[in-house]
Amino acid sequence: MRIPAHSVCTAIRDDIVSGVYERGTRLTEELLARRYGVSRVPVREALRTLEAEGFVVTRRHAGACVAEPTEQDAADLLEIRALLEPLAAARAAQRRTEAHLKVLRGLVRLGKERSRHGGTEDLRSLDGWFHETLTQASSSPGLITLLTQLRHKIAWMYGMEPQAVPAQTWSERAAVVDAVARGDAERARALTVLHAERATTAHRPRTGPRAGRVRDSQHAVNTVSARN
Repeated sequence: MRIPAHSVCTAIRDDIVSGVYERGTRLTEELLARRYGVSRVPVREALRTLEAEGFVVTRRHAGACVAEPTEQDAADLLEIRALLEPLAAARAAQRRTEAHLKVLRGLVRLGKERSRHGGTEDLRSLDGWFHETLTQASSSPGLITLLTQLRHKIAWMYGMEPQAVPAQTWSERAAVVDAVARGDAERARALTVLHAERATTAHRPRTGPRAGRVRDSQHAVNTVSARN
């Protein structure tokens, strides 16, 4: 059975974001096909998609490699997200469904509860689900695609401070959801601008092996393949 290229693309992207493939690592079709148990055709298609998204670059004499973004590249992503998320919130206020509201309110309730009892990893997951649901509520395919790609790349380039999602943050999100529920697009936009500005300060560029280049890229991929 032919494995869809988008499934292979998701798997490779997840491994790049999680640091399995460090920045600068060479990504050969043969080794990737072996790791994911597919032919080279979907791998080739996946690498083209990931190159368009900015996760992969093609180098002369080396082929496909994990991209090595600059500090300015990373800073630009946060600025772009700060512009797009308020737009998504405004559109959500105009286009959301009752199902979207139910999920958003449930996430806010859980977020407030977990922030009182700790559990950083749980809060990070809830943070991602909240923003994804709010974006989906915009019912704008182009905006959804852009913000999804941005979040993947920000997760790849940045870490969050342990106390980046306190109870105050979830109170801010509750206010956004209330504005969305009332259909108040301008208030939803304004509140999201303030929330995005606060969230930006909690991001710190990743350091260490995950963010650094590998000396022997081929060996790094071979090692991963052998373990899995």
